[in-house]
Amino acid sequence: MWPDLIAKSKEGGADVIQTYAFWSGHEPKRGQYNFEGRYDIVKFANLVGASGLYLHLRIGPYVCAEWNFGGFPVWLRDIPGIEFRTDNAPFKEEMQRFVKKMVDLMREEKLFSWQGGPIIMLQIENEYGNIESSFGQKGKEYVKWAAEMALGLGAGVPWVMCKQVDAPGSVIDACNGYYCDGYRPNSYNKPTLWTEDWDGWYASWGGRLPHRPVEDLAFAVARFYQRGGSFQNYYMYFGGTNFGRTSGGPFYITSYDYDAPIDEYGLLSDPKWGHLKDLHAAIKLCEPALVAADSPHYIKLGPNQEAHVYRMKAHHEGLNFTWYGTQISCSAFLANIDQHKAASVTFLGQKYNLPPWSVSILPDCRNVVFNTAKVGAQTTIKSVEFDLPLYSGISTRQQLITKNEDLFITKSWMTVKEPISVWSENNFTVQGILEHLNVTKDLSDYLWHITRIFVSDDDISFWEESKISPAVAIDSMRDVLRVFVNGQLTGSVIGHWVKVEQPVKFLKGYNDLVLLSQTVGLQNYGALLERDGAGFRGQVKLTGFKNGDVDLTKLLWTYQVGLKGEFLKIYTIEENEKAGWAELSLDAYPSTFTWYKTYFDNPAGTDPVALDLGSMGKGQAWVNGHHIGRYWTLVAPKDGCQEICDYRGAYNSNKCSTNCGKPTQTWYHIPRSWLQASSNLLVILEETGGNPFEISIKLRATRVICAQVSESHYPPVQKWFDPDFIDGKIAVNDLRPEMHLQCQDGMMITSIEFASYGTPQGSCQSFARGNCHAANSLSIVSEGCLGKNSCSIGISNLIFGSDPCRGVTKTLAVEARCRSLPNAGFSQF
Repeated sequence: MWPDLIAKSKEGGADVIQTYAFWSGHEPKRGQYNFEGRYDIVKFANLVGASGLYLHLRIGPYVCAEWNFGGFPVWLRDIPGIEFRTDNAPFKEEMQRFVKKMVDLMREEKLFSWQGGPIIMLQIENEYGNIESSFGQKGKEYVKWAAEMALGLGAGVPWVMCKQVDAPGSVIDACNGYYCDGYRPNSYNKPTLWTEDWDGWYASWGGRLPHRPVEDLAFAVARFYQRGGSFQNYYMYFGGTNFGRTSGGPFYITSYDYDAPIDEYGLLSDPKWGHLKDLHAAIKLCEPALVAADSPHYIKLGPNQEAHVYRMKAHHEGLNFTWYGTQISCSAFLANIDQHKAASVTFLGQKYNLPPWSVSILPDCRNVVFNTAKVGAQTTIKSVEFDLPLYSGISTRQQLITKNEDLFITKSWMTVKEPISVWSENNFTVQGILEHLNVTKDLSDYLWHITRIFVSDDDISFWEESKISPAVAIDSMRDVLRVFVNGQLTGSVIGHWVKVEQPVKFLKGYNDLVLLSQTVGLQNYGALLERDGAGFRGQVKLTGFKNGDVDLTKLLWTYQVGLKGEFLKIYTIEENEKAGWAELSLDAYPSTFTWYKTYFDNPAGTDPVALDLGSMGKGQAWVNGHHIGRYWTLVAPKDGCQEICDYRGAYNSNKCSTNCGKPTQTWYHIPRSWLQASSNLLVILEETGGNPFEISIKLRATRVICAQVSESHYPPVQKWFDPDFIDGKIAVNDLRPEMHLQCQDGMMITSIEFASYGTPQGSCQSFARGNCHAANSLSIVSEGCLGKNSCSIGISNLIFGSDPCRGVTKTLAVEARCRSLPNAGFSQF
């Protein structure tokens, strides 16, 4: 996916790609490095360079990133005497070794800018300022050491520390946040950098989905450059998927879509991508003045309105460029930071109307080319379509016939149970409760604790007479606990270091007690990560017995790491037949800790592929041996989502939330490069019970596009780059607003569902005609757009033949549908 993602980033106006280097991925075992496949960072850097973009490499090596253990390899916590991210010799030795490895690799591959490569900047550490106080003087010494160590590696490009106001020497301190226009580095010799502009937020299982409106995001970016910013990076521009067990914790979902301009599947998210593209073009029109002026000139325009003006000095006249026949020597940003009211301001003798919470950009200090609150970019509506067959040809088929767009589906599943007992020779027995990660080394989410409990006649009588039940009591536990008695699941507890009081039911005599502790992503943020651990803390006991509580920490426990299916790798093409699969009947009762498998063909075309697991509970999924990730159908709260998202005012991750009352994630991305033409192996591990017969493969695509552009919108920013305009052959007054519609590659506009020039009401997929409507709206738009991948329609009475309502600002609203081009994109591979 990399080349396409890089190309879409460049098309969107990006100059630099930023990425982390994940220590846990590049050094999964101490001294054994991995730079292959998805971890081929050299290939990635070369692709960025070949596209004409630069690269900012954030080595860290702590990265946070909602990534398992913050990007640290779990083996690091086993180094004797180690304390993470402080003045600790064992940690500094390991950290320096990895950072040096990365810098040396980049230099050997000639990837630094002074070598002709794309890397213009590096990062050491990550948001350490948030936790530095936890370490006292040792934290301050660590910051100095990290900076000196990085500078001493001879990379030849600047180093950054984000959220580190005390970044020493020439290391540049940078801002992370939703807004950074007020940030100033700790030295006038350092530029103002915004390393993470949070254009959305991450999601947790059972949580709502964050959404940051693009009007606010564009406002934040424009304000940053208005007030002297030099470098701004979207976190994320593309977030993608945390495949396998790479999602961090506590409880972060597999998707890392982040409400980014490019979604998890690689599709453009409009209007966010398109509006930001226009913003970037507008800022670049100001580039000559921005880079020539030492600082902007501030002008107060009103109580909550202000201008920042960038003027070229006389000795910079050679940098001027011609724009509609004149030379640019002055650029301005006009801001209205009032959260509620629009404002009319006078700037250099001319009046300008500023919507609330917005910035207007004037590349020539006269003409507005862009306002952050006026969105002319199209809106894309993504859908999942075409339920596709999940079937098996390995045994007599059970038939399940479903009709979906005239496609009949035949499905069959095989199944095998995961043993709730000791299953390998690698188990061991010791007295007491061991710390989870000390045992698993994070090779699996699962750790089995197995013991036997004797129940006397007196205990049974005591429970019956007292009408009480015994219970497993644990002072503190994370993330998931499953309690089994005699092979049956008795109860589950979910939480992050929560108290456990789980009732259990024992029989007379000896009972098998199994405690299954699970991780759902290791902690990725905070101080003292090496101490966080997993499993149980404090007292672990059985309560309710006649003779008092049973201290479980004094019993003998047998420990088993992981699942039998995991370690036999029954999810791989090579090993899956070893599991002893049996056919699953259609009326089978949902079963806990069960493996399922089936086969499916690669869907035709090039649309991204999604696995719909909405019918399942909790578990993990693999396709052809590739780990798709964890899944969990926890439902978000029903409240907390707003019907109308008001972009005005400061954003936070709870504002404009979506997806209330629905599972946080049901669709899981299967990269097409992981699929073969047919007989793709899908293996599911289900922990809590679900219906695999309702699992489906779907295609994700943009089928609906909408736009709403009025006479009050500004002409497309791209028009200002037109050679005829630059040469003065086209005057500013000749430019008009336009609506631009574009299907994704390989598709064309096949129908116009709605078109109205006048005063249309509503929004995408709910447009309605207003009191004013040009009768030929549909025919004009259809003639200009049908059968095309993209089209543009001018917003003027001239285009529609007459003025449908004089004295009223007219708007054109359009909803169109996109379909794949005939005979294109349907071949299987």
